[in-house]
Amino acid sequence: MMFESLQAQPADKILELIQMYRDDPREDKVDLGVGVYKDATGLTPVMRAVKAAEHQLWETQDSKVYTGLAGDPAFGDAMVDLVLGGAVPRANVAAAATPGGTGAVRQAFELIQMARSDARVFVSNPTWPNHLSMLAYLGVEVVPYRYFDAETRGVDFDGMIADLKTAKAGDVVLLHGCCHNPTGANLNSAEWDAVIAVLLETGAVPMIDIAYQGFGEGLEQDAAATRKVAASVPECIIAASCSKNFGIYRERTGVLMVVSSDSKARGLNQGTLAYLNRQNFSFPPDHGARLVTMILTDDALRTDWQAELEDVRQSMLGLRTQLASELQRLSGSDRFGFLAQHRGMFSRLGTTPEMVAKLREEHGIYMVGDSRMNIAGLNAQTVPVLAKAIVDAGI
Repeated sequence: MMFESLQAQPADKILELIQMYRDDPREDKVDLGVGVYKDATGLTPVMRAVKAAEHQLWETQDSKVYTGLAGDPAFGDAMVDLVLGGAVPRANVAAAATPGGTGAVRQAFELIQMARSDARVFVSNPTWPNHLSMLAYLGVEVVPYRYFDAETRGVDFDGMIADLKTAKAGDVVLLHGCCHNPTGANLNSAEWDAVIAVLLETGAVPMIDIAYQGFGEGLEQDAAATRKVAASVPECIIAASCSKNFGIYRERTGVLMVVSSDSKARGLNQGTLAYLNRQNFSFPPDHGARLVTMILTDDALRTDWQAELEDVRQSMLGLRTQLASELQRLSGSDRFGFLAQHRGMFSRLGTTPEMVAKLREEHGIYMVGDSRMNIAGLNAQTVPVLAKAIVDAGI
């Protein structure tokens, strides 16, 4: 017998929350747990440009033969241009398609392990839970660095810099390119400059996870920090996702990039990325990647996609402003003003797991236990419901 020795694994807290929400019979319940965008009607729509590209693909695609191990090179080119925008020479960037941003992160961790088996990975406290889960599974040493200030709900920048200065050559510093998950608190341009200075001083290699480009300050603005880092350091790893900004969550479309200082190193990196893909899943998914490529390389499709993406971004900013204003009105305090300053899908409310449970049990408000809430799950009607629940709960 083999499988009787298996041990039950910890349940995914977000997936558990989804099931609890589904089982709740209350009609006025509000789901702020799962990280997907919802429009004013509660629907996660297929974007117009994606629909149009799918129709074109249906009409013109004449084969479903395998792509290369790194995916279609045109997808790699399109994504390198979207994320890096010419900040570094294209000849210095290795790129491989992956099953979603999660696949890109996982392949990045395996790449780090192959290159330096003793590498430590510095991660923000808090960070996306899957970062920690995958690193633990692979047996990579994790070093947390201070990031979220529980008092201000902003960035504890002094603490962050002090912790990053303990890194050394051969270590990796994992950074969120924009729209920090789970807190919503982000670095400004001057703070990014200071982080780059520490990376150059210590010799640590940056790894940037950019999953929400276009959800924060804008498509180009959200990529600015990633571009600045990549242009300033000898080596850089970038994991990017198309799930959110193209709305193709279930297509599992991501890309892993490795930026080197010259084209010779790029050849070795490209071969290694292809090798890793071969070991884990052979050929990456193509449907979503092909849609993204079509949209990014067709002027009309790209213009429509960018317009709809901007509508999504503005919607989230409007919800943030509305929520902060409603909380100020109900509480008579500006202590929730940080919600309007955060960017991206998420904000961390900064309360206790007990208060989160109270919100769920007494008010039907579902959010992750660390008080991360998905702003994109709100609408104009549910904002007042959430604000009243927060104040009534005594948060």
